[in-house]
Amino acid sequence: MPETRIISVDEEDMKTAVEEAVALLAQGEVVALPTETVYGLAADAFNADAVAKVFAAKERPAFDPLIVHISSFKELAEVAEVPEDISALVKSLAGAFWPGPLTIILPKTANVPDLVTSGLPTVAVRQSGNIIFRNVGKALGRPIAAPSANRFGRISPTSASAVMKELDGRIPLIIDGGACREGIESTIVTLEARGEQRPVIHILRAGPVTKEELQKFGKVVIEKKVSDRPDAPGQLASHYAPRTPLLMFDKPEDFRPEPGKKYGLLSYRGDPKAGYIDLHEWEIVEELSPGSGKLMEAALRLFHVMRVLDEEGLDAIVAEPVSETGLGVAIMDRLRRAAAPR
Repeated sequence: MPETRIISVDEEDMKTAVEEAVALLAQGEVVALPTETVYGLAADAFNADAVAKVFAAKERPAFDPLIVHISSFKELAEVAEVPEDISALVKSLAGAFWPGPLTIILPKTANVPDLVTSGLPTVAVRQSGNIIFRNVGKALGRPIAAPSANRFGRISPTSASAVMKELDGRIPLIIDGGACREGIESTIVTLEARGEQRPVIHILRAGPVTKEELQKFGKVVIEKKVSDRPDAPGQLASHYAPRTPLLMFDKPEDFRPEPGKKYGLLSYRGDPKAGYIDLHEWEIVEELSPGSGKLMEAALRLFHVMRVLDEEGLDAIVAEPVSETGLGVAIMDRLRRAAAPR
């Protein structure tokens, strides 16, 4: 089993780390890099052999497409052909949210290998807001394909240590840039022109860029589509899952614990008024936003808290719902997928 190294880096002193990451990527290897959302498993997006290593390390099925990350808006033309009727909208969205956690689905160019897009004619594109990731892309001089740096279907990693637990011995290098500031994956959208009417922005995966923020640019529709054969990243019904079964209920009293089994609670803010804290003698309670109920904090802590509970040797995790407004839509999306039958 090959050794997986970790290089710790901060934004003031990253030259050596960037050089090592770029050297490996240029050789067709894969490297785990921090983004503002979750850690990504990076490969040269134009090197099909390198991209194949991403699928192999993650045990990801070839039918699930990857997101391609560009280091500047100019690089978009290398990976996507922007239709004229949505060109102005793409520029507006990029101006507002790039670099940042918004992924746009667009027709792909011939430069992008079919493996990256799972044979689809479209490519998912974004520009990361993480300076380490962007510097690696700029130094490499090529777009980077990078899904989350975890085994397929498992909890997304928001720290280098979480990547190590998932991929130790499977990849050569992890760049440790600290904890991710958003904590959940990017919002994924497709765009639809409507002539003289406002364009339609279809949210395929909810994320840090919310419906409310996108409404300034067009009519927003949140799609509920899930599929065993997705036509964009982020559409699988079961995903982001701990090994421990995760349970969700329409109301607290629907929970019926089985005798002798150990249960943990993933609580929103630890508030007894929500009906879950006093429902059962929990083995462990982990809170997303202790006391305050701030959705931004809850999103940031979601995958970390899921991972803590998953390592407690429980028979099941019960997840308390959060309000489905703003970032709460993305949090509930991840919880539902984690609770979906496997």
